[in-house]
Amino acid sequence: MALPMLQVALDCESTAEALNVARQVMDQVDVLETGTILCYQDGVKAVSALRAVGPDKIVLADVKCADAGTKFGKASKDAGADWMTCINAATVPTMVNARKEIEVQVELYEGWDNKERMQEWLNNGIDQVVYHQSRDAKFAGQKWGEKDVANVKALIDMGFKVSVTGGVHPEVLKLFKDLPVYCFIAGRDIRNAEDPHARAKQYKDEIKRIWG
Repeated sequence: MALPMLQVALDCESTAEALNVARQVMDQVDVLETGTILCYQDGVKAVSALRAVGPDKIVLADVKCADAGTKFGKASKDAGADWMTCINAATVPTMVNARKEIEVQVELYEGWDNKERMQEWLNNGIDQVVYHQSRDAKFAGQKWGEKDVANVKALIDMGFKVSVTGGVHPEVLKLFKDLPVYCFIAGRDIRNAEDPHARAKQYKDEIKRIWG
């Protein structure tokens, strides 16, 4: 079973703040995420800045595209992103248009569990999904549990490469020990740590311990 990747979600207020964290964790992470909040604050120039400091990393533009897939896809690619996100409520044509420009991850929020629709994604070469507990849900007290594991397994069994995010911390990883998770995505837990590098290393060490 391949090792899951580690992605740092840089939902920062400024590109300078994102670069500061990125430089600290660069040797521990596989994917640099230009978070939605950062994209909103600084636009796609933040994507370009992360590409410049992480030329050998996967760079994600977390734009959560809901429409105008071609424009979002081209803008993300031209800025230096390898991947971009669409929200699950986007139409299949929107996702397909984005996919013509760049690899697409579908972020799964409310109403995502429609197998017929998900099969359309797969049929159109869209095989990455992000199993998501939203920040608002986490703040409301939502916890990780066996239902989440079952959902992730079902998505993997359908043929998706599944990333897991939403209030993730190293202790959560062992819940998924029997599954080939594609990527674990951590944001605040790394960004706000007293030592972001040490915290990112805890994730990497736990990934190696469980899947190595």
